Amino acid sequence: MDIGSTIRAVRKRKQITIAQLSEGTGLSKGFISNMENNNTSPSISTLQTVAQFLGIPLPYLLLEKNQRMGVIRKNEREITTHNKGKLKVEHLTSKGGLRMKRVEIPPGVSTAEGHAHQGEEVHLVLEGKVFAQQGEDSYILEEGDSFSWNASVPHFVKNIGDEPAVVLIAQHTDMELEDTL
Repeated sequence: MDIGSTIRAVRKRKQITIAQLSEGTGLSKGFISNMENNNTSPSISTLQTVAQFLGIPLPYLLLEKNQRMGVIRKNEREITTHNKGKLKVEHLTSKGGLRMKRVEIPPGVSTAEGHAHQGEEVHLVLEGKVFAQQGEDSYILEEGDSFSWNASVPHFVKNIGDEPAVVLIAQHTDMELEDTL
């Protein structure tokens, strides 16, 4: 755990000197320097004092770097295609077993019929008109409608409109996800 580097980064971003942190928390400058260099292990009480002075929640200091907020810029998204290049899938973000993607479906095109995989999915139709089917359940959904299902049961989505359809999909599984649609 690299708590000291986190404290230093927050302090510098907020343009707070070690002297100001020392004065505001009652901790010595030497202790703060040792803490920021990970040469000492501060108590939870000390971390709470530092967090309060810096105006950040204590749990933020305890996060590992890979547990912090992740950002993927629009121009950095991974884009894949499915169904012989007809479906465009933009991978928006992921965290552990949770993944979010934006799928563009041209008119008349569908995902593979009978497609099934691990996990749960929720969908939001952003644009267009789609037909969604899972087992004996089927619905026609339009912009603003949402639906969800257990993805281990065969399912498919087809664009039944005259314009491209865009569907936002959030997918969760207990395991790291492979690329599924």
